[in-house]
Amino acid sequence: MSPFDLAVSAEMTFTELPVVERVRRISEAGFAAEIWSWQDKDLEALVATGARFSSMTGYLHGDLFDEAGSAELVRTAALCLAPAAKLGVPRLNFHTGELIDGQAARPQYRTTGAMWLTAQRALEKIARLGEEAGVVFCLENLNTIVDHPGVPMARAKDTLALVESVSHPNLKMMLDLYHAQIGEGNLIELVRRCGDNIGEIQVADVPGRCEPGTGEINYPAIARVLADQGYTGTIGLEGWASGDSDTALTAFRKAFTL
Repeated sequence: MSPFDLAVSAEMTFTELPVVERVRRISEAGFAAEIWSWQDKDLEALVATGARFSSMTGYLHGDLFDEAGSAELVRTAALCLAPAAKLGVPRLNFHTGELIDGQAARPQYRTTGAMWLTAQRALEKIARLGEEAGVVFCLENLNTIVDHPGVPMARAKDTLALVESVSHPNLKMMLDLYHAQIGEGNLIELVRRCGDNIGEIQVADVPGRCEPGTGEINYPAIARVLADQGYTGTIGLEGWASGDSDTALTAFRKAFTL
């Protein structure tokens, strides 16, 4: 039995099915479900599945690196609170830079001190939104080498520094180990370093971004370290199925069963 709460992305598995049916299949397999955007989905139908939802995207537009962008991020984060409450989602995921079809909406290849200070001020507002609504906003690290070039302050060490600078229980990291392996590596020491700042962990193997066991990351070793640290929170499969989705979910569960 896994000591962790396991969740699966409905955006990346059972992709041959409508989203509502994907969520139902994930739930029937014993996992929580994760979604990205909510505004393009039938929330009533998702609720009717009886599924438990772990996380969803917690903003519509905006960036953290300038005043106009950060104001828009905070504004649209607030719009996500009612849908999150409807679905019972405890964690809202967001990024340092807005993504459009996976790419940086406003690429930035140089980070300044002013950007860091602007981000910190915006994150303080985001944390207060989370506190008032009873949810945790999770800042996700991204890799800028393969998937998301031009997103500033996106590496795990950067998102950790930002979260630590605010030091608020309603602001945590969405520690994505797929992105961290590409951009930084040394994953076991990374999870130890992040410690209590982790709100949720997302996983996929490298290369390919498929389920554990299809690439180079030793996820069973990482699972043991997390258990030794006392982590019992959510681990989400945010990766594609290399073949059959049911088989991918079985491999994911096995990797995090001690």
